[in-house]
Amino acid sequence: MIRSFASSLVVACALAAPAAAELIGEAFEYDVGGTTFEGYVARNTDLPETKGTVLIVHDWDGLTAYEQKRADMLAALGYTAVAIDVYGKENRPSTMDENRARSGALYADRALFRSRLEGSVTAAQALEGVGDGIVLAGYCFGGAATLEAARSGLALDGFVSFHGGLSTPEGQDYSMTQAPVLLLHGTADPVSGTADLAQVVGEMLDAGVEHDAQLFGGARHSFTVWGSNDYDLAADQQSWTAFLGFLEDRL
Repeated sequence: MIRSFASSLVVACALAAPAAAELIGEAFEYDVGGTTFEGYVARNTDLPETKGTVLIVHDWDGLTAYEQKRADMLAALGYTAVAIDVYGKENRPSTMDENRARSGALYADRALFRSRLEGSVTAAQALEGVGDGIVLAGYCFGGAATLEAARSGLALDGFVSFHGGLSTPEGQDYSMTQAPVLLLHGTADPVSGTADLAQVVGEMLDAGVEHDAQLFGGARHSFTVWGSNDYDLAADQQSWTAFLGFLEDRL
């Protein structure tokens, strides 16, 4: 599914008395390996400090209004939310074939994939409102990217995959994973099925990684993506609640 990308957003949101809180969302640029990337950061500027930071890795169609909306939702709850970019500002896909090509290029070059993930995390850490506590999360391709970051040994406070690709590339494992992992997955997902889920859970058990998996019966791939054929309201709401519980525990 192709979704439009808006470069910046400013939302005024009235919260409980006595003061109104302002939610600010804006684009920011950063460099990794000589390539320019454009992310999106959302936070409540009225808070003396946020509850922690959540980084969001985009789906295979690049950073779009979907990731921005999720970031805004987290900012409204008191987090600093940063949607990171692993494709590049001038490399955004606009067709299904380009989605496949952009994501496939990173799957084929895991060193580059990890470099961009690590560089994006470093850039996010320099932003105003970003503190020490950070959880990385992602949807679909972003879920697979989150697990790639976990296997790479990135020193974060947690990793969350929403209906992500679960297979582990040859030569990789979870021996360097430094924080708990939460898997939120549909039992009818045709991309990564229950056999993949059992495999990755076994790998985490073998590596001694703290983990949890919550399954949503009958939910297919992209069950959180509004407007998609796979969207499942109950699974979307339940997985979001599980995600927020994980954030409360880790941040």
